[in-house]
Amino acid sequence: MKRHSLSPDEREEKLIEATRRLVAGEISEGDLLRLLRRDVLGLTQNDYARLVGISRRTLSDMEGDKGNVTLEVMNRAFRPLGLKVCLMPRQPALLEKVMEKEPDNTKE
Repeated sequence: MKRHSLSPDEREEKLIEATRRLVAGEISEGDLLRLLRRDVLGLTQNDYARLVGISRRTLSDMEGDKGNVTLEVMNRAFRPLGLKVCLMPRQPALLEKVMEKEPDNTKE
């Protein structure tokens, strides 16, 4: 297994940037999985599939945005990256509203 020697801060920075790209619609879930598997963890498809307990073919299909996997399998694949599958609005304007910082209600 070839792993990258990124610091925890560097891994977090790459994770945040890649997740921002996903939310912005620049990359797909499969692109995100592949990017983080390779660039953050430095693992091959075989090694990563073994780590998460799915077949390499299933992982390949997920990274290629092909196939039809269950929510359980998707969460299993994203768990080592510190991510879980969730619902997001498809409409950019609604997504933007969801992502806005909530007003601070602690002011007196």
